This record gives sequence, C-alpha cells and structure tokens, in this order.
Amino acid sequence: MHKPLYLDYNATTPLDPGVREAMLPFLGDAAFGNPSSIHHFGRETRAAVDDARDLVARTLRARPAEIIFTGGGTESDNLALLGLARAHASRGRHIITSRIEHHAVLHACQYLENHCGFSVTYLNPSPTGRIDPAQLAAALRPETVLVSIMSANNETGVLQPVAEMAGICRAKGVLFHTDAIQSFGKQPVFPHDWGVDALSLAPHKFYGPKGTGILFLKFGLTLEPIHYGGYHEGDRRPGTENVAGIVGAAAAVALAAKADLETFQKRSFDLTEKLWTGLKNLPGIRRNGDPEKRLGNTLNVSFEGLDGEELLMSMDLEGLCVSSGSACMVGSVQPSHVLMAMGVPEHVAKATIRFSIGKSTTPEAIDHIITVTRSVVGRLAKTGR
Repeated sequence: MHKPLYLDYNATTPLDPGVREAMLPFLGDAAFGNPSSIHHFGRETRAAVDDARDLVARTLRARPAEIIFTGGGTESDNLALLGLARAHASRGRHIITSRIEHHAVLHACQYLENHCGFSVTYLNPSPTGRIDPAQLAAALRPETVLVSIMSANNETGVLQPVAEMAGICRAKGVLFHTDAIQSFGKQPVFPHDWGVDALSLAPHKFYGPKGTGILFLKFGLTLEPIHYGGYHEGDRRPGTENVAGIVGAAAAVALAAKADLETFQKRSFDLTEKLWTGLKNLPGIRRNGDPEKRLGNTLNVSFEGLDGEELLMSMDLEGLCVSSGSACMVGSVQPSHVLMAMGVPEHVAKATIRFSIGKSTTPEAIDHIITVTRSVVGRLAKTGR
C-alpha cells in the first residue's frame, strides 16, 4: 500500500526545516525572555521581534510600523474588519464584501451587522467564482467605509482583480482590505503595489508555523483593538509576543520571497491540469472555478450523484488526504458556501473534492492520484453511494 499522500496544502503546510531552525533558539531555555522586559533576556527577544518585523516589512516592500503580528490569519482578518470599521465609523457604517470570503471575514461582517449598527452588502460571484469590479463600483455608497475582498479563494483557487478593486475604492476614499492568506507564497504579494489599506497573511499556509499571523496596515491608518490588556504591537494588538512564532513567520516570509513563484505557478498549474485531464471523463464530474484565473496548485471538482462523506472517507482509506473545501460538522459534510454562491446545487456541492498540491508534489504522484480517484469514484458510482 502506498504511503498516505498529502493533498491539502491550502489547509496547511509542513514546517520548512529552515523555518524550524530559526525558531529553535526561542523554544529552549536560552532566549526565553519577555520582549517587554528591559533586562538582558527581554532585550534579546525584543531584538528578535524587531528583526522579524524589519524582515517582513522589507519583503513586502512596506514599513516596519505597517506590520502587526497576530495569533493567526483569522485574527488578522478580524482585526482588520472590526478594527477599521469601528475606528472609522464616523465616515459611514456601510461595508462591502463577497459571498465567497473565508468565514473569518464573513462572521466579522455579520458581527458588525448584528451588534455595531453596520449594514453589509454581499457581492455575488460569477459562475466561475470571480467578483466583477463593476459590481463593486455599483455597490459603493456615500456611507461606504470599508471593502474586503480576498485575493484568491481557498476552496477554488480563483484569483480576484484586487488591484483594480482597490483602485476603485481609493478613488472614492473607501478603505480596502484583502485576505491574501492563500495567495502569499504562490503569487507575488506587495500591498503597496496593489494599493490596499490592509492585508492579512497566515504563515502556516506557506511552510511557516501555526498560531501566528501578520496584518499589514497602511501607515497613518488607525484601527480599534479587538483585545485589551497592553500596549504591544504599537497599541494595536495586546499580549506577550509569541517570539518563536514571529521569528518563524518572518523566516517563512523570507523563504517564500526567495522562491521562483512564476516557475512554481506554472509547474503546479501544469500538474493540476494533468490531474484534471486524467479525471474529466469520470461520470458526473464537474470542475468548479475559473480554469485559467486561479492559483496553479488548486483543483476543485464535484461528483454529482455521489455521497460526499463516503467519497472523502474512501479517498482517505486509499491514502489520498484531500479536503471537501468546506467545514465538516457533526460528522456530515456541509455544502460549501463558496460553491453555492457560484450556483452549484447543494447536493453537488456536498460531493466535492479540493486537491491542493505543494512544492514537493511530483508528476508520478499525480499519476497515482488519477488512478486511485478513478477507482474510488468508479466503485462508488456502481454502488450508488
């Protein structure tokens, strides 16, 4: 039997050995001080945090003061949405987002609707998963204060025209945030080039540590903290810094910046196209998302007539570690809100597989994936499951 094959890189990635090496000194009994302490041990870790901030800023072509370290991508999204909306509420209480955002954005918007007196417009994607900039422009109001549109979807890999949409907002004096959590490490990400006011990253998506996030916030912008208890991160995110995580995050950012992203995008695109070619004649199959304007590493397919839970379990038993691209709750696969927003019927959306590959995925692995998937789908189709 083949060793289990990991095909869920959009969910998380393994820690790069170089990143682990950078973190190790801050996981032992040498460099363990609190960065807020003024003695030797505190100064040592404070220097590490400052160096990490400088490294991230240089890599993103930003200023150190524009980098906020958080506890993860979800917190970065929450801090951007809640923090900016509340701090600038005097300018208006209308927010625009899309129906295909990660729940870290959608639930933050719902909270602002339900508890803070904001109204939210949810833009619908095209059937291929793209948000039309003209739709955004038409949705803007005099009281619109904030727009949040992701750069690449975590389920389908579909890319959004972030720079164009940010430009539309900038012309109207509206703040623009993008969740770039799936993009970084797969495509060039420079917040000032895109013209965004805030941008969220999660290092564990690009071979960094879990439990650490990054928020870019344009210099001069204020936001209201969502936690209270200290003056850390420029009085924007209180709490003793996760020094090892921050150092690892910076190392992962730097590692991603050194990669040849154009080559990686083309290589991974070719591999997922090879995978699609090997699967596209299976019964009931449909491809979800724009086949061209996407992250090269992501292929999202549904199988009409199959049971989603049975499909995922069967793939796992055969050694293919894939995702449905949606949450698994109370033992049953829930339909993806992203696919349903794109017009995919609920029963089809439930029977979905997201293949997301990484830098170590080989053409031989793709051949094996094709063989196993065809076998599993063929067997389940015969039994009507």
